[in-house]
Amino acid sequence: MKKLIGLVSMCLIAFLSQAQVAADNKAPYLKDKRLPAFQILQADSTWFTHQQLPKADFTILIYFSPDCSHCQHEASEMMKVMDSLKKTTIVWVSYRDLNDIRDFAISYGFDKYSNIKVGRDPNYTIPSFFQVKFTPYVAVYDKNKQYIKSYETGVEMPELLTLLKKYK
Repeated sequence: MKKLIGLVSMCLIAFLSQAQVAADNKAPYLKDKRLPAFQILQADSTWFTHQQLPKADFTILIYFSPDCSHCQHEASEMMKVMDSLKKTTIVWVSYRDLNDIRDFAISYGFDKYSNIKVGRDPNYTIPSFFQVKFTPYVAVYDKNKQYIKSYETGVEMPELLTLLKKYK
């Protein structure tokens, strides 16, 4: 009986140790639901940080690459529904060259919307926090800057708008 109890105890310890390793391997955004601290260099050479985010119903972080066709599609589709995103702050972030980021923003008319911020993440904070594998990567946060959901390969706008209505 003592051997059985010892064996069960060892199995339980091994299982709990494995569960702890699995929890430690989670992406940071799955461990900490708060919006990550970030700073991005904007095209005008000013810095924009998470602390400067205005009060909004939602904050959407989009990690992108200017030459990514899926990112271009995401930007094009988002611009079509901007009337529905007036109370949402949207932050487009890339690691690419600042000139490429600026050209991308201009080509999609981001400069026409005060609720869109665009910039370069020189510290690679956003992709590290979300463990980004594909672009566009979209993360949605509520008005309290708490994580709601992410989309690892972009999101169709009807699905995004449905999500936002659900959490409003």
